[in-house]
Amino acid sequence: MRLSPAERQTIRQVVDRLTGGRGRVWLFGSRIDDAARGGDIDLLIECPEPVEHPARLMASIGAHLEMALGERRIDVLLQAPNLQQFPVHRVARETGVQL
Repeated sequence: MRLSPAERQTIRQVVDRLTGGRGRVWLFGSRIDDAARGGDIDLLIECPEPVEHPARLMASIGAHLEMALGERRIDVLLQAPNLQQFPVHRVARETGVQL
């Protein structure tokens, strides 16, 4: 995994703060491959309860993380009971690493 312990902690703290401590975080994509270089940070955030404003939550998480982690591209997927699921959600969950 190509995230430092401090970066992982920052991600969890931001997600906890913005989801009220109910979101689980999965890192997926190129950042889980130690042999790869570069790449954005792809995150799947799982919320056990319906999310009232999903676009706002995803944008807020992404913006807070970009400010906290520096000028890195952050891609955020959101999974919740009231949201439509796509194949990318399944792939992220199956191949990702929970932070």
